[in-house]
Parts: sequence; C-alpha cells; structure tokens
Amino acid sequence: MESRVDTWDISDQMNKVEVIPEVVRVLKLEGQAILDCAEQLQEAPLAVALSRALDLFWKSLEDGGKIVVTGVGKSGKIGQKIAATLCSTGSLSVFLHPTEGLHGDLGLIQSRDVIFALSYTGNTEELVRLIPSFKKLGVPIIGLGGNADSKLAIGCDVWLNAEVKNEACPYNLAPTTSTTLALALGDALAITLMQLRNFDSTAFARNHPGGSLGKRLNLTVGDLMQTGDAVAVVSPDASMEEVIVVSNLKKIGAVLVVRNNQLLGIITDGDIRRSLQLRESFFQLKAEDVMTEKPVTAEPSMMAQMALKLMEDRLSQISVLPIVDQQGIWKGVLRLHDLVKAF
Repeated sequence: MESRVDTWDISDQMNKVEVIPEVVRVLKLEGQAILDCAEQLQEAPLAVALSRALDLFWKSLEDGGKIVVTGVGKSGKIGQKIAATLCSTGSLSVFLHPTEGLHGDLGLIQSRDVIFALSYTGNTEELVRLIPSFKKLGVPIIGLGGNADSKLAIGCDVWLNAEVKNEACPYNLAPTTSTTLALALGDALAITLMQLRNFDSTAFARNHPGGSLGKRLNLTVGDLMQTGDAVAVVSPDASMEEVIVVSNLKKIGAVLVVRNNQLLGIITDGDIRRSLQLRESFFQLKAEDVMTEKPVTAEPSMMAQMALKLMEDRLSQISVLPIVDQQGIWKGVLRLHDLVKAF
C-alpha cells in the first residue's frame, strides 16, 4: 500500500499571511503591554498594591512561610513558572492546582503562608471556590489579573491589576499578551524579593548545582588552574635564556618568579617580547629585571566567575593569573583561555 504524500505547500499559505510583519506585530504588542505596566507603576494605585504585595511576600518568607501560587489553564502554566523562578531566587514557593486544592491539597497551606492567585478574568470557577477556604486558613491572598471587578479581585487582600488592551491573538481570545505581562510581573516580583532578602550569587549557586549554569556558578579557581609541573617556574636570578627555555617548554603564557615557593613576580610572553627590543643586552638580564613585581593574584578558593571578572574588567586584560595561598606561596596559574573554555 502506497503511503499518502501530503502535497500541501507551506509557501502557498505563507503567501496569504505576511509572516514577518505578523511576528513583529505580536512582539510589539506584548512588549508594549509590559512598558505600559511599567509606566503605571510610577504612580498609585498599582505602585501601592505592588508594594503591599511585596511586603506580604517578604513577611511570610521571613516568618518561615512560603508563597503558594495557584491558577488554572494558561494562568496556571504561568503560575508554575513563577513558582519555579521564586524558588531558584531564594523565595520558597509551591504551585497549587485549584482542582487538587478542592480535593485535599489545601493541607500544604500553613498559617504563615501567602497565596498568589492568577486569573485574568478573575472569575475562574475552580479558583474562586477556593477563596473561602483560604480565608478560613487565615492566609493573605494576593490576586493578579485583568478584571478589577471580578470575584477574585473583590475577595483578595491585594489586587495587582494586569489588564491589557488587546491579546496578540487576532480574535482577542487566546491568552497571549495577558500571560506575557503576568509572567513579566512574576519575574519582577521574584527578583525584587531576591534583592530584599539579600540572596547573593553564592546562595544562587547552591540552588543551581547542575547544568551549565551550575557549572559556571560553582567552579572555583582551584578547579581550573594549572598546577605542579605544568607551571613554568624560575628563580629571580635565572637568566633570560633560561626563562625563554622554560616558557617554551611549558607553553602556558607566563613564567612565575619564586624564591622558596614564595611568589615574587611574573614574566608574561608579552614581557619577553618587549624586553627583546633591548637586543644584545637582553641576555644579560635576569628574571627579576624583567618580572612584574607584586602581580594581581587570586586564591584557589575564589569562584571562577569572580576570577574571570578580575582578569577582564581592567584597562589591561590579564591572560595568566598567578594563584597563591594566604601566605603568598604559589599554587598554580589560571589562564583566561581555560576560564573561557569552561564557561
């Protein structure tokens, strides 16, 4: 039996729809909704409501509670992402599906918690039916949606108005612009709470041990540095001929100048090239004559991300960084190449 071949040509349909202008229209419409909301936040009442919401979130978290995010349909999907973002940025949060809440999962809510309910219409039946239960539990309710006259808006303690002029859907039906704005507001709340609660990069790293992000956040200088015989090391009275031989042998871009394992300076490949301009007198020089004394250093425990910033955020970029302990004893070198490769 011959397989059916679909001969429909997508180009025929694309001729009927101006695809790029349509994509641009959607992006501009959704982007404008976020900008409009940002402008509204410059004044009351949205600014007051958002401040009250942040205060309730913060107090709950500081008291050992959590943010319980809830919503149905597309709002529920956005709610799940917001809950995940809150957790990853240091604010304990869980997602509660309203239907499951009506059938026993309200047990996860404790008196110190706060509810964050999402519904654009504000009249989603499953969600509205939970409001009396939330009130009996004595937990504050923060609502987010586009209908300030809705049952959710009336029943919550704080209402965050996220009304949009139009959905990106040409029929103004599919949640698009409204869900984008809700997601952006959720991100803004999460990041603001992150700042309020002093959740720094070290804490962020603990919450992200896996993947490329975890790798970037958890790597230390000690994980990436060149050590032992891989490092080019000479004494301060070594001849420049010896320095060149060692540099060519190790090929790491620099030579450490040490005495009794104490770092005195560093000679980079650039230092050698510049010194060669002295011509005949070059080979009369010793390592201590060419080295950079008291170079910028780092300790093995420094986060690799911080070392990258140390090496790059300066007028003259550092390509090889000496690594020492607290007593100035050399432990290795960190190459910018290895850092970039790891990240």
